[in-house]
Amino acid sequence: MTILNQYQLGEMLLQYHRNDKGQVGMCLIPADRENDLLEKNWAIEPLVQLHARGDQLPNGYGNGHTMAMTPASDRMTYVSQQQEGDTITTTLADGMGRVACHKVRWQEGLKALRVTTVFENQSDKPIQLNLLSSVNLGWISPFTPGDASGCLRVHRARSAWSAEGRLQTETVEQLHLERSWTGHAIRVEKFGQVGSMPVRGWFPFAAVEDTHAGITWAMQLACPSSWQMELRRKDDGLCMMASLADDDYGHWMKTIAPGESFETPEAYLTVCEGGVDEASQRLLSIHRANWLGRDRELPVLFNEYCTTWGDPNHCNMVRIADAIKGHGFDYLVMDAGWYAKDGKGWSEAGGDWIPNETTLFPHGLKATADAIKAAGLKPGIWFEAENVASESDTFQQEDMLLHRHGTVIDTANRRFLDLRKETVQAHLEERVINLLKNNGFEYVKIDYNDCIGVGCDDPDSLGEGLRQNMQGSLRFFRRMREAVPGLCIENCASGGHRLEPSLMGVSDMASFSDAHECPEIPIIAANLHRLILPGQSQIWAVVRAEDSLRRINYSLVNTFLGVLCLSGDIDHLSPQQWEKVDEGIGFFKAVRHIIRDGVSRFHGEVAPAWRKAEGWQAVCRQLGGETLAVIHTFGGSFPEEIRLPVGSKRILRVMCSENNPVRLEDGQLVIGLKAPFEAIAVHLGE
Repeated sequence: MTILNQYQLGEMLLQYHRNDKGQVGMCLIPADRENDLLEKNWAIEPLVQLHARGDQLPNGYGNGHTMAMTPASDRMTYVSQQQEGDTITTTLADGMGRVACHKVRWQEGLKALRVTTVFENQSDKPIQLNLLSSVNLGWISPFTPGDASGCLRVHRARSAWSAEGRLQTETVEQLHLERSWTGHAIRVEKFGQVGSMPVRGWFPFAAVEDTHAGITWAMQLACPSSWQMELRRKDDGLCMMASLADDDYGHWMKTIAPGESFETPEAYLTVCEGGVDEASQRLLSIHRANWLGRDRELPVLFNEYCTTWGDPNHCNMVRIADAIKGHGFDYLVMDAGWYAKDGKGWSEAGGDWIPNETTLFPHGLKATADAIKAAGLKPGIWFEAENVASESDTFQQEDMLLHRHGTVIDTANRRFLDLRKETVQAHLEERVINLLKNNGFEYVKIDYNDCIGVGCDDPDSLGEGLRQNMQGSLRFFRRMREAVPGLCIENCASGGHRLEPSLMGVSDMASFSDAHECPEIPIIAANLHRLILPGQSQIWAVVRAEDSLRRINYSLVNTFLGVLCLSGDIDHLSPQQWEKVDEGIGFFKAVRHIIRDGVSRFHGEVAPAWRKAEGWQAVCRQLGGETLAVIHTFGGSFPEEIRLPVGSKRILRVMCSENNPVRLEDGQLVIGLKAPFEAIAVHLGE
């Protein structure tokens, strides 16, 4: 095995290896650790894993566990490699018309790579693909002898409704990925998500940490439909792969006709010295490059959902606007229910998107939007545009809806628009985009409250139908932005079910969760710092008239882990409560550049049960010489005093509710903790 080529990409060294059969694999290491590489007896992990209908399936007891590691992948051998601009393209072929162009893209200043694979059919017959990897990384770890027994930890992020982003860490041994005594049997840990909620169960994220060498490899997949990741091994090396969900896992098969090609979803890949926290922040450098709002100030929002609970109307929207004007808010967003039919619940009425102008908005939506603008605010509105509910007329228009096995996909109160059809895109242009334009809305919240499941009817496969439909969702998001200049788009899916990079790349921000008033909000928000940009993570702060000042302070400080979105009893607050809200808005505005552009570090001891949270946590987000420290206590026991390493030299401002002692001592921020479920924010500078 020899090094074919190597490229230094910032702090990373990308090596391509080739064996005497012409097979190629890649290794990614920190550039300053090249001299620490060990000679190890392990096989090439093919740069591209693919499988097509009719190919032999894997042996070594892998059939049914994986569609990788087959003769079809082994036959893809080296043709050429070239670097043009920021892209390294490695071309592989099998001599029978299958060609794969493996592309690695890197931009100066970014701390991660973008990786895709383009498959070309140069044969004279159709090829029915049912696996094509976006990225396949082997040689983990080249820094620790043998199989690195006891040294490799796998980090993944679990997700559930109102409990997004739980970091799960296991050893390779706990995952039963020790190699066999002969190296014959394939060890596989395969996980992913099936359906149209790509962050349901797991985030498309994985990292492997070599604790002996102090190095971590991490990857993320930008995919709004079904996806999978695999951790595999046969010898001393561990492999990580990310791809569309294959035929086994997500019923995906796609026919590539002669002369046609297909490109995989983009994967992000990085390596660094440090652990999963450092590696995850590096992946987010690509999120920032994709983020359309990366150079704008983070806004302050009021969303009325937890004020009216699905019953907005002209009168109460005007009343809310009057209550919050002059307090530093940028947007007032009208949430679900504005289209509700008289005598019907709002949850069952979505899909037609015709305003209720009989009882709710007798002067039309534009009058309400104009009243919001008159209060110095930008108006926003909620849609669940891609789905339709049972009381809508569109629910019965089956030619507009997705089918599976010839039957409309129906989850009891949701059916799904077929976004592959131009007639459906035109319907959304009429009912959603034109409504935004004609009424002067400057913000749209796109919700998504159910899952298509394994897929929809398509000549190729259910999984391919799903993939195409979700690409239609991305097109719809782009069409909204093109049609309404300056429109701010929020990505919501029952909270955080669609917090993946491709949808985040067409959105300004996302609803971090449906955890509206839960004490675990800061735990969820902090965990999401590893997976999405805090500047795109919109966090609820719901204030109630009966709330204590400690509780209001807690709710507001939560939002310093992202973007401040207030809701609740805003027109019933006392002067003292309003004073605390104003303090929170002022503090947020003073530190929002750190939230937007900084890098996060995590501290604390939080018990496993989030709903009965115990312990404490702190997130220190640094930008140059400034630091924002956000500290929370929960139930149970926690120390009387904590010390956080910070590089800043001065305390600029503090927000708390218990007069907590705060000081700097020997480069550490020292904070006294006094009570359960309190929150402290500290802004430090040079």
